[in-house]
Amino acid sequence: MASVAVGGVIFLERSALMFSRLPHRAAAPLFALCCLSSLLAGCATGPKAFPLQESFGSTETYSRLFDASAGQTCEAARRALLSQGYIVTTSRADLVEGQKSFQPEADSNLQMSIRVVCAPESGNGKLSLGFVTALQDTYALKKSNNSASLGVGAIGSVSLPFSSSNDSMVRVASETISNASFYDRFFDLVSRYLATEKSPS
Repeated sequence: MASVAVGGVIFLERSALMFSRLPHRAAAPLFALCCLSSLLAGCATGPKAFPLQESFGSTETYSRLFDASAGQTCEAARRALLSQGYIVTTSRADLVEGQKSFQPEADSNLQMSIRVVCAPESGNGKLSLGFVTALQDTYALKKSNNSASLGVGAIGSVSLPFSSSNDSMVRVASETISNASFYDRFFDLVSRYLATEKSPS
């Protein structure tokens, strides 16, 4: 079965034959619709492409070397989080996790989650690496009002302005903090607690 290329769209002769058998007034709109559908299908685009977010650059933003064992580093990190009002949800010799909530506006809420992983860096265990990641989730107030209905005889049901509010906080954004100075301040605080622990009583 032969085919003819017109404007980048392949039309089969059988299709042309089918249109020719229809009345002229009916065939023309159908043929135009077929051409338009084929062209639109060829112009369809895929999902939106975002630029590459990860560069695997400096390792000093999220990690720091400490002159202490992994257990001592994680203990200092736990105290650092507690000193800033964080609720510690996990505390182990190699892992500490904490959360803290902020409310910058009446209808918005921020939740900061900080995760600290402590790993030995020397064979004798006297050096360790602390890896820190902070995640900030943003929540916004979502309002949903339910109108009350009242049955009125022959009129049927009438919606009244009385409503019950089912407001809830919905997460609208989530972002890993990449600000180097944020982590510098945290690591400085951990270092101060390590120095306090090592100082002679």
